[in-house]
Amino acid sequence: MAEGTDDRALPATQELILARRALDSGELTHAADHVAAALARAPTLPEVHETLARLAAASSDGGLGLFPLQHHTFVGAVVARAHLLATAGRPGEGLDLLIAATAHAPGADWAGVPWVTSPELAERLGPERTARVLMQICAAVPDPVPPPNRAALSPYLTLARNAITIHPEHALLLGTASALARRVEEVPLAVRWADRGVRAAPSKMGEVWLGYALRSAGRTREALAALRRAVEHDPDDLAVYADIAGTLADHGRLAEALVWIERALVRNPSFDCAVHTAHRLRFQRDGAVRHLVALADFVRDHPDDSHEHSDLAECCRGRPWLGQLTPAPSTTGSTATPGRSGSGHVDGSPTAERPEPPSTEATRRLRELAHPAWPHPPAAYDAAVSLATLELADLLGLLAHPPATPQTALGQVLAGQDPALWLRCVQVWTCLGLLHHRTDEPWADSTRRRVLVELAREVPEVAEAALFALVTAAWVDPSVRTDVAALVTERLAAARRHPEPNAVSLAHLALATPDLDPETVLLAQRLAGVTARRRRGALRALLRRLFRRSW
Repeated sequence: MAEGTDDRALPATQELILARRALDSGELTHAADHVAAALARAPTLPEVHETLARLAAASSDGGLGLFPLQHHTFVGAVVARAHLLATAGRPGEGLDLLIAATAHAPGADWAGVPWVTSPELAERLGPERTARVLMQICAAVPDPVPPPNRAALSPYLTLARNAITIHPEHALLLGTASALARRVEEVPLAVRWADRGVRAAPSKMGEVWLGYALRSAGRTREALAALRRAVEHDPDDLAVYADIAGTLADHGRLAEALVWIERALVRNPSFDCAVHTAHRLRFQRDGAVRHLVALADFVRDHPDDSHEHSDLAECCRGRPWLGQLTPAPSTTGSTATPGRSGSGHVDGSPTAERPEPPSTEATRRLRELAHPAWPHPPAAYDAAVSLATLELADLLGLLAHPPATPQTALGQVLAGQDPALWLRCVQVWTCLGLLHHRTDEPWADSTRRRVLVELAREVPEVAEAALFALVTAAWVDPSVRTDVAALVTERLAAARRHPEPNAVSLAHLALATPDLDPETVLLAQRLAGVTARRRRGALRALLRRLFRRSW
């Protein structure tokens, strides 16, 4: 569905003036374009619907031919066709199109019109068709719906109320209506409808809908009981096992949660919901990064999961190097110049000359990308692909000549709270860009490995960023894990022999490394200590203030 609007769009009233002029001149196609534009801007304005009715009356087919469905159809045209279908006695088809518009732009009040909220519609559709409509709506919107978008779903909830008034004991209708009510935070209503549905006709889905509603209401014990009854109805629906396990874990009953998820895995060890939940709960149990790496491997090897999961991101959120930077050591300032550090060869050459400044394009891309947080290491790797086409000189130039803090919400917070954090952002994302350099070269002898290893060993100011890029390589490519683990072990051992200000951060970086040997893991845990947790908490408080980035 095409958006079809830009900054030059006319207000709905002006579009209507143009539509009426075209209609008076018999230019129906031209008039239809303006009506569609007006609908997109003011979907409930009575004058728009009056003009649409005039257009329909002037057309031989009720106006449907003026709003055909194509591969990319403007949303206003889709909504216009929906209203014309309802007028033509085909309201079910019209609702399908309105729901498509809702999925496309969930904050717009596409359905806030009399024919949708009229009790007559519910009677014409019947309970089965209405239930299917409600399921379509639930599938089209997030769970829960963000507060700004809930009002736009009110007409659909009115349709559910009307249908239940006519069919008060229809179990499927009650269950789907409960699911919609729960999404818009009408939780008591959701519980009431789901309970009536289960009483009318006990079923697996009825118990699931009831369990979800009770869970939203904070009635955890009753919610778990309903979900367990759902398992009794259908022991092979492993998604319910995962829901039970997740609910138990959320309420501090991790041991019971693990029992339920292991039961699911016994039935199907590759079922995506069970695998995601299992790795998340195992990580909650012992904090071992191997569970998250295994989950990342599963995600990579199973790109066609049944639906999107957020377990990996939830586990990494707020954790040093797994989901965010650590603060810079106090001795690291924003005036660091990696190209001049000791014998470091930041340009990959046998000389210590500082690289030329980066290009304007390289600086622009880096500014758009750099951020102190990411969902998880594979996501950071994917995001850094925007730097893949930069020349090596540009990437090294970014390290030697870091761009100034940007004049954005993010930049303003960083400049006011911790200016050194922006420099670390630049270093981390530039090194991730290096990880994308000449990926056709075999890892062992590649330019990307050689430069990152040299930075990690010989340029202290950039060492952590380079190591993080190497660790990220190990997350996304199992074949390099032994090599990267050895490099991280070497670096951590050096920090143990010769204490340095960033030892805590290096320890957290080691704890994020795949396939690290147990002895090095214990060393990293000792080095991280309680102080590391306090530092992480301070950064988390800072990050909460940052402009949230959409991934």
